[in-house]
Amino acid sequence: MEIPFLSLHHIHQKIRTEALAEFTSVYDSMHYILGEKVKAFEHLYASFSNTKYCVGVGNGNDAIKISLMALEVKEEDEVIIPASTFYATLQAILEIKAKPILVDVDPFSGLMDLEKTKEAITSKTKVILPVHLYGYPVDMSTLSEIAQQNDIYLLEDNAQAHGAKWNHHPTGGIGDINATSFYPGKNLGAIGDGGAITTNNKDLYERCLKIRNYGSSEKYRHELLGVNSRLDELQAAFLSVKLKYITEWNKERNSLAQLYLKYLEDIEQIEILKPTSNSYAVYHLFTILCDERDRLQNYLKENGVATQIHYPIPIHLQEAAKDLGYKKGDFPISEKIAQKTLSLPMYISLSNIQIEYICLKIKEFFISQNQ
Repeated sequence: MEIPFLSLHHIHQKIRTEALAEFTSVYDSMHYILGEKVKAFEHLYASFSNTKYCVGVGNGNDAIKISLMALEVKEEDEVIIPASTFYATLQAILEIKAKPILVDVDPFSGLMDLEKTKEAITSKTKVILPVHLYGYPVDMSTLSEIAQQNDIYLLEDNAQAHGAKWNHHPTGGIGDINATSFYPGKNLGAIGDGGAITTNNKDLYERCLKIRNYGSSEKYRHELLGVNSRLDELQAAFLSVKLKYITEWNKERNSLAQLYLKYLEDIEQIEILKPTSNSYAVYHLFTILCDERDRLQNYLKENGVATQIHYPIPIHLQEAAKDLGYKKGDFPISEKIAQKTLSLPMYISLSNIQIEYICLKIKEFFISQNQ
C-alpha cells in the first residue's frame, strides 16, 4: 500500500468546477490586484474568524510582519514566541529588527508554556505571539489575562489552525491582531501563496490596509512605511470557494485523528502530542514522538508510508539565528520534540483502512525492535 504524506487531489477534485469558474471570472474581469474577489474573501474570512476586519496579504510571513508593523513594534522592542515553531514566526520579528524572546513549550501539547511566558515578560515586552501549532489552540483565556495585566499586545499566529476554537471562540479572532497563512497544504490552502490578518480594532485594520500597499491608502500618497504584499485576486477567489467546505473538512480531520489515537494508544514506545482541554483542534498535523524516530521513518517508507519531520532544527539553533545568543540546551522540551517528532499522513480522503495500515506498521516496527 502506498500512502503519501499529503494529497490535495480529493479536495481539488471536489472544488474543480467551482474553482475553474472563478478562474474564468477573474481572467475575464481584467482586474487582478485588490479587486472585488479580495474584498469578498476578506468579508467572508472576517466572519469565519468572528472578527470585524480582515486584510488579505501575500503570505503568512508578511501577515506576521505587517501585524507587528501595525502595532508599531520598534527596534529593541521584545516579542515573546515559542521556541518550537516554524522559522517564519521568528523571521518576521527579525525583519523589522525587533528582539525575539523565546520560551520553551509544554511537553504534552508542544504549545507555548504559559508560565515560562509570564516569566519572560520585561519592561521591553511589547507583544506576545502564540502559535496554534499542529492545529492545537493555545490557552487563550490565560494568555489574554497575562497580556492584559501587563499591557502587552497579543498577536496570534493562526497559520495551522483555521477553524480551531479555544473555549468556543475561533482562533485567529481572539488576539488584538491575528496572522495566518494560506500556503497550499494548510487546512484552508490557496492554490499558490497567500495570507491574511484579522482584527476587531479599526485603527489596526486601517494601518494594515496601508502597510500592505506601500503605506498608501490613496494612489501616490504614502503615509507610512509599508511593503508590497497583497493577496492575489485569483487566490482570493479560490479561497472563497474552499472556505465553504472548511468546517466539513476539519470535522473529517478530527475523525481521522481519533482513529490514530485509538490504534496507537497501546504503543508504549511513542508519545502523542495532544491538544489541551477546552479546545477544538483541527489537526493540521498528527505528530508522534519516538526515540527511534529516524529508523521508524525509514521502516514506514519501506512499507509505502510517507512521513515528514516538523521541524528537525529548533529555531534557536538555526544558523540565521546565531546572533540571538541562544545555545543548545536552552529549550530542552523544544529540542526533545525536534529530535523525536514524526508527522504521520493527515489529509482529506485518508481512509480508515489506510490509518489502520499505518498504525499496524508502527506496531510491527516496535515488535521487530524487541526481538
